[in-house]
Amino acid sequence: MAADSRGPTLLLARRAFLDARIRTFAFAYLFAAAAYVNPVSYRHTYATLAERLQFAHSFANNKAVVLFYGKAFDLLTVGGYSAWRTGGIVAILAGVFGLLAAVRALRSEEDSGRAELVLSTSVSRRSALGGALIAIAAGITLLWAAVLAGSLLARLPAGGAAYLALAAVSSAPVFAGVGALASQLAATRRVALELGGAVLAVAFLLRVVADTSRGAGWLRWVTPLGWAEELRPFTGAQPLVLLLPLAATAALLTFAARLALRRDVGAGLLASREEAPPRLRLLTSPTAQAVRAERASLLVWLGGLGAFALIIGVISASISSAGISVELQRELAKLGSGAVTTPTGYLGFSFIFFVLALSLFACSQIAAARHEESEQRLETLLALPVRRTAWLGGRLALAAAAAIVLSLSCGLFAWLGAKSQGVHVSLARMLEAGVNCLPVTLLFLGIAALAYALVPRASGGIAYGLVTIGFLWQLFGSLFGAPSWLAKVTPFAHVAAVPAQPLRTGAAIIMLAIGILAGAGALAAIERRDLTGA
Repeated sequence: MAADSRGPTLLLARRAFLDARIRTFAFAYLFAAAAYVNPVSYRHTYATLAERLQFAHSFANNKAVVLFYGKAFDLLTVGGYSAWRTGGIVAILAGVFGLLAAVRALRSEEDSGRAELVLSTSVSRRSALGGALIAIAAGITLLWAAVLAGSLLARLPAGGAAYLALAAVSSAPVFAGVGALASQLAATRRVALELGGAVLAVAFLLRVVADTSRGAGWLRWVTPLGWAEELRPFTGAQPLVLLLPLAATAALLTFAARLALRRDVGAGLLASREEAPPRLRLLTSPTAQAVRAERASLLVWLGGLGAFALIIGVISASISSAGISVELQRELAKLGSGAVTTPTGYLGFSFIFFVLALSLFACSQIAAARHEESEQRLETLLALPVRRTAWLGGRLALAAAAAIVLSLSCGLFAWLGAKSQGVHVSLARMLEAGVNCLPVTLLFLGIAALAYALVPRASGGIAYGLVTIGFLWQLFGSLFGAPSWLAKVTPFAHVAAVPAQPLRTGAAIIMLAIGILAGAGALAAIERRDLTGA
């Protein structure tokens, strides 16, 4: 009996791992690159103890920097710096990976109907669940190996590198547990991701408060991202802290497994729309229906970006150029954002992350359109007197309008945060900083739409991949010593650091024109291809 059940479990695990291989290897490459670039660039930039002391004095307790990377315990050694820079960012991304992997392996399988087909055979529900969890564990193990490989290539000690990799990915299994539990509660993949994303956002905000607020350090012990910090690789390791993510993962997965074995396949424990009273608002057109379907997601994006912008504004008041060398300021300027050692400079630098977030939002809107087609709802809609161009044009208009609202909200909330701390920056300039996010966002919206119209099955990977590669090249291209013309091939390199710099009108017009042409090409191409399933 044990051998019989183990066979299908491993086969299902293999299939689940291969289904997610593109996302897994993309994360692994990103983790390896971060683990390699950070220690190498630190060793090159701060070669002497005096330079490292100056850097530590300037940045160890700088709230604006701590916001992104977490608390630094030692900035005088390559290992301590790597634990701060690599561990801080990778821990967040590892949480994202764990959440996506769990929802993909569990809820998406049920949404597509594949889970019912598998369970209609001799495979038990326990075996199917076990196969999904083994695939997730294999993916997390690959991420650990990627961080380890990057650290070893950067000439970090093997033992410390292995422990750093463990600390960096320690949040992944916890948020895989969150995703597994959300997959049992939610009736759809979208809702499961929103529930899990809300938990991840709360965990991040708790870590930010713990690291930036005096007397709130205890909050670090209630968030998985804080546990990753407290493991302290290269800075006084505390391996017993690993018991916290292990216990949390075990509890979440146990609870999720019990729910999975007791509920009906395809259903969620939370009430679905079908069980709610009928509401007929916004059912007047395909575009209005898209607003109805996307409104919860739009509110989540608005709340998340608004809260983060408010924090950015508040923290900008702590920026100062005191104690920062000219050489260090020159290194920071390599990111293409000019001086970041003033409140307005820091606000301008921070908005590049809002450009990234809004570009990902644009990709998510095209992914939602693709999901409508893969679920065959679009086929039914187009059987009625609705033109394809009208449907896709409406989705593009909705995405563009939502991007405008989100970008202006980022500028408004950042201004409110900065104003509350006495930073002298006008509302008009901060709204301009929000508008400055739109050219890149609409460029990627058009490109994502064109990819969807031409190669629908691969459109998600193309869109998200281009955004990710473009952003990473903006961050690391100059550090790799790439020629100026090559470093500027990414659209992110042509975004001015508003409000510290004036808006680059010429570059904005070119990016908007490319986005509009790509969108027009998508509208023309969608008329000439057949609809495709999942």
